[in-house]
Amino acid sequence: MESPVSPAAVDLSIIIPAFEESHKIHHDVEAAWRFLQQQRLAGEILVVDDGSSDGTGRAAEEAAIALGAPVHVIRCQTNRGKGHAVRTGVLHSQGRYVMFADAGTCVPYDNALRGLALLREGRCEVANGSRRIDGCQIDQQQSPIRRFCSKSFRRLIRAFLGVPRELTDTQCGFKLYRGDVARELYALSRTDGFTFDVEIILLARRRGYRICEFPVDWTRDCDSRISLHKTSLPVARELLQIRRRLRQSDVQSGRAPQSRATASGQVPQQRMSD
Repeated sequence: MESPVSPAAVDLSIIIPAFEESHKIHHDVEAAWRFLQQQRLAGEILVVDDGSSDGTGRAAEEAAIALGAPVHVIRCQTNRGKGHAVRTGVLHSQGRYVMFADAGTCVPYDNALRGLALLREGRCEVANGSRRIDGCQIDQQQSPIRRFCSKSFRRLIRAFLGVPRELTDTQCGFKLYRGDVARELYALSRTDGFTFDVEIILLARRRGYRICEFPVDWTRDCDSRISLHKTSLPVARELLQIRRRLRQSDVQSGRAPQSRATASGQVPQQRMSD
């Protein structure tokens, strides 16, 4: 279903990457549309069906018709990964501001107002939701093993890729960007899997864009099908590929590799203990 909103009128593009979400994608579409209506934002909703076999795209279209919402469903022929789905949505977006939100509505859409305020005030070009700074509300904690893996991942990307400690939650699935910056960064990105967020952060820093964090209210998605066992090896492979690509880029540009510089434009927040 094509969006009826003209490019000049789009304030906010909302991207929802989805894989095998036919049973709940209508809730995501409705939540996004209600947010746009309540805030009186001219917007578009892009649902990227990442090669689902359960009719996710069709369910999103049916929800859009029922609501009269400006939804564009993009269907990927094969399951390429969340990074590919988000990139596809961003590169199809038209908004002055762009955001993506994980399917499942783990973070209420009104939390986006915090990120939009940072962007509109010119305090940053990238605003990332965080579950690890003062002001966030966690309804249900992750399991101990997931918390351990998250902590290990944060330490790894700091040591291995130079992600600054001030960025407390690279993997929160709720991020906003200035539209032109989002389209620039995602056009440069190559990571199709779950670590695409890390690549985008590193690309943004290399181009001098400021990154801020804002607290989010988060509820664990009990229906999540992410398997730690199945994703560990692909994640490690992606991180190696990211480092190799960025080092090659540094060599080609004659730029000294970046490592532990602090994040530009970071909004000071009280960070939760690692």
